[in-house]
Amino acid sequence: MTSAADLRRHPRRPSWAGRNYTLLTAAAVVTNLGSQGALIAAAFAVLETGGDGGDVGLVAAARTLPLVLFLLIGGAVADRLPRHRVMVAANALNCVSQASFALLVLSGEPRLWQMLLLSALGGTGQAFFSPAAEGMLMSSVDGEQASRAFAMFRMAMQGAGLGGAALGGAMVAVIGPGWVLAVDAVAFAVAGALRSFLDVSHIPPRRPGGGLLADLREGWQEFVARPWLWTVVAQFSVVVAVVGAADAVYGPLVARDSLGGPGPWGLALGAFGAGTVGGALLMTRWKPRRLLLAGTLCVFPLAAPAAALAVPVAVVPLCAVMFVSGAAIEVFGVSWMTALHQEIPEDKLSRVSAYDWFGSIAMVPLATALAGPAEQAFGRTAALWSCSALVVLVTAAVLFVPDVRNLTRRTKPVAQGSPSADVRRASSPPADVLRASADAEGSAGRLG
Repeated sequence: MTSAADLRRHPRRPSWAGRNYTLLTAAAVVTNLGSQGALIAAAFAVLETGGDGGDVGLVAAARTLPLVLFLLIGGAVADRLPRHRVMVAANALNCVSQASFALLVLSGEPRLWQMLLLSALGGTGQAFFSPAAEGMLMSSVDGEQASRAFAMFRMAMQGAGLGGAALGGAMVAVIGPGWVLAVDAVAFAVAGALRSFLDVSHIPPRRPGGGLLADLREGWQEFVARPWLWTVVAQFSVVVAVVGAADAVYGPLVARDSLGGPGPWGLALGAFGAGTVGGALLMTRWKPRRLLLAGTLCVFPLAAPAAALAVPVAVVPLCAVMFVSGAAIEVFGVSWMTALHQEIPEDKLSRVSAYDWFGSIAMVPLATALAGPAEQAFGRTAALWSCSALVVLVTAAVLFVPDVRNLTRRTKPVAQGSPSADVRRASSPPADVLRASADAEGSAGRLG
């Protein structure tokens, strides 16, 4: 029989995986299992009602537009209120919106305006959830083990996404999109219940501020003071927009016309998920010294899926391309989270994360809304090749920023203080660090 002393000597989980980290990971797994299938279900729900690529793009844009409009407010609210309460309230809104969407699809032919409205409600919930969730996760681990913790979190989350995408595509094909949306609503309810048990007593009380606008202004000052931060966010405003248009609009259309329907597209998305799991597993061991240099180089493969859809290639090569791009972007994702964790003071994490999210997705509604008209004007193949080329161009441009090339890993997070001090530490690392290898510290010892 195992004694209490044995359990203390041989804990079932790593010492850095505390209660909050475990709850956050479990909730993310549940959410991703439902949401990946729901993305496929929403697109095919539109197509089954007679919609075209333009309608699919409008529904995707309807979810993203309120995300853009309310993200900054969500970040300020998350730095004022207990973050776990913001997360639970957002999950409740997502649960209601997805359950209503499911009922509409199951009860008959939903109208386009109804799907637009419910998608917009889901995006509103996400706008308040994302900054709070990122701030909560970063405050749940210490600097020494942050990179490994983020990689393990993302590996669990992406593993759930892998299963959710493959299962969701199969479920849409067998039982229809309505039931898949219903499963997603249940997943939000379960995840919200788990997040209600998060403990925020370790987070210092926020000092009284001058109001919401003052909070937003303070977050903006933190954001623009760091060239590596705002240039990468500007890069991803283009990358996320064109990749989102390719995946949300053109992917389902190519699957319908050339691959055989939702099942193969679900497999392709599942391969991307498998790649992200592999990339996260790599990052539990690999700690690149120059965080953003390694991460940015791994954004280039994101151009490949759009090119593969433009050809279009068969299902097996498409899955291979999706796997490689998923692994590469996960290297960026872990590196990016580690950089934010070590450079941004804890009391400003949610606001800076909100500006990060806002900049990264600001162009998504426009890109998804224009995807259908662009297909009609230039053809689907030309539109997809353009998506691929834009990813390459903006990623190459970011490599000209010195801070992106030189930002180095530290083991301790910054203390709360002035942005200028943080910038000096970030952009002027010690000479011995600059002379070190840009590839990695070694494996002995993170995109979202």
